[in-house]
Amino acid sequence: RIAFLGDSFVEGDILTADLREKLQAAYGGGGTGFAPMASPLTGFRRTVHTESKGWTTYNIMQRKKAPEGLRDHFFVSGWVSQPAAGASTRWENTDARARLDSCTGARLLFRSPGESRIEVTLNDTLRRTFDIPADEAVRQIVVRAPHIHALTCRVLTPGEGFIGYGGIFEGDGVVVDNYSVRSNNGQAMFWTDPTVNARIDALAGYDLVILQYGLNIMQAGVHNYTGYSQQIEKMVDFVRRCFPGAAVLVLGVSDRSVKGDAGFEPMDAIPHMTDFQRRAARNTGAAFWPTCDAMRAQGGMERFVQNGWAGKDFTHINYAGGSRVAWALVDALNDFTARHATLRAAEELRRQMRKSVLPPRERRRIEGQLLPGVGPEPFNDPRR
Repeated sequence: RIAFLGDSFVEGDILTADLREKLQAAYGGGGTGFAPMASPLTGFRRTVHTESKGWTTYNIMQRKKAPEGLRDHFFVSGWVSQPAAGASTRWENTDARARLDSCTGARLLFRSPGESRIEVTLNDTLRRTFDIPADEAVRQIVVRAPHIHALTCRVLTPGEGFIGYGGIFEGDGVVVDNYSVRSNNGQAMFWTDPTVNARIDALAGYDLVILQYGLNIMQAGVHNYTGYSQQIEKMVDFVRRCFPGAAVLVLGVSDRSVKGDAGFEPMDAIPHMTDFQRRAARNTGAAFWPTCDAMRAQGGMERFVQNGWAGKDFTHINYAGGSRVAWALVDALNDFTARHATLRAAEELRRQMRKSVLPPRERRRIEGQLLPGVGPEPFNDPRR
């Protein structure tokens, strides 16, 4: 289970859609992962079709506009939704990528400090109602079925302070959850509730958290990112406190071009930002992957734009560009895990070999039994 935390670079499941597809094809699994209960951006996402009614939704970047009782309970998804009576959300799998419709499980995540009543409908036919007792903790309704194509959640009676976070759609295998927040440089992570994050991690259990940030910090002509490097180290520490069982992977900033006298050219700040991100990952013991290098190996941002893989802002990739970056990331993950598995196997072999070597006294005892003329040396022998 992978949590991919990022900014507008991966908004709408760009990059993560193909990362998910490739990993699920290799290791099993299905479903689109996390989808918010409601968001003005759901129409942009191709991997799940969402219809929401009766919700008032708040984004963490404008958290001060949220009611006071909601603003301190954000999850890393960056969205909280407050329902009116009868508010509903219907999610439907699409065919935008393979295995999205191979979904056999779903989790509905919510917080209900007051008593609530929720109706869940599976595939527009099977309906069940849940009476939710009051509790401050984040909870889930888990749905299991041979095939989940569509799921509807209707809050018939919302308790006071009810928060809808969203649903996670999964199969038996790899799950990739896209937690992108537009205009976020990673700072918004510290505005989330560690208790909410840890609780959802306890329910779902993340194995890897990927951090993709820096695009909103980098500026042409700026080469010193010491302060941001320190923020990344704090981000890694925060992730480890919220998701204690997960490894952390820091992605270096993506390639980007700016307009100069000779046309668009690579931003001069990129290698410097990348070095500071790499340093932060090294200082915290996190893994690191240079996104820019993967893009430049395929021609860089200028070629991405020429091929229709990125927008004319020379900053944001589209779905086509995301697939190219995702394929390179999958290759890197497979290479790393293969090398790690080899190292673990070698260490286990060395351990077995050390275990098979007898201590000197035991070896002399056995030699004495095999060769009667050669007995173990006395304890007072000065050579021992």
